[in-house]
Amino acid sequence: MADQAMTESLASVKHIMLVLSGKGGVGKSSVTTQLALSLVHKGFKVGVLDIDLTGPSIPRMLGLDGKKVHQASSGWVPVYADEQQRLCCMSIGFLLLSKNDSVVWRGPKKNAMIEQFLQDVCWGELDYLIIDTPPGTSDEHISVTEYLRQFNPDGAVVVTTPQGVALADVRKELNFCKKVKLPVLGIVENMSGFICPHCAECTNIFSTGGGEAMATEFGISFLGRVPIDPSFTSMVEAEGEGSYVKNFEKSNLFPVVSRIAQMIIDKTQK
Repeated sequence: MADQAMTESLASVKHIMLVLSGKGGVGKSSVTTQLALSLVHKGFKVGVLDIDLTGPSIPRMLGLDGKKVHQASSGWVPVYADEQQRLCCMSIGFLLLSKNDSVVWRGPKKNAMIEQFLQDVCWGELDYLIIDTPPGTSDEHISVTEYLRQFNPDGAVVVTTPQGVALADVRKELNFCKKVKLPVLGIVENMSGFICPHCAECTNIFSTGGGEAMATEFGISFLGRVPIDPSFTSMVEAEGEGSYVKNFEKSNLFPVVSRIAQMIIDKTQK
């Protein structure tokens, strides 16, 4: 019954990809947000599923804090981030009484929540469903890959930063993908340099090149480097609903992430 409900929920979703990171704090959710906005800009209809149950940050990234999910006869209706309804989102953050509430759950309850997200959300017609995952290789990762196996997901975008400690954890993430037979679309090296807000010069404060070297080592694609841009934080923190969604094209990161999104499109639209 659950499989049938999940099949119906995801029946009109053309492409599914996961965003993974072996380590927390590498900017996985920001990469997820930027990829979603880049794909919308290219004319696609996109859904974002946030399964980072203990640290949901996608609602804030998309300017949707305080929004609630509505129940329809066919299931949960995701929250839309734009007026044209080309970008929708589902997160446990929409189900909490307060964004400061903590989720203290054991594995089985987390797995049940992920299953419910996949089978009870009315995703409708989507070109891409991007799944933002927690860091590591935990229960959530095993569950979501098992649930999605029947749908043949396109693969994973793995996010790292240039530091050695992050790269070491990404190796574990890549080995996880190999074990669960999840294709890897490529590696994104995030926080690769800092863009000065005054002169726009990029300085490599965390070194650079580690992600590309790892991609070569594992024989997978290197999708690109995304620098730290203070304007990104300013837009996320800006007053007004969906300020970042509306102003993404003005960000210095827009052309960078747009190129990465195009590489993913080229890989998934074959």
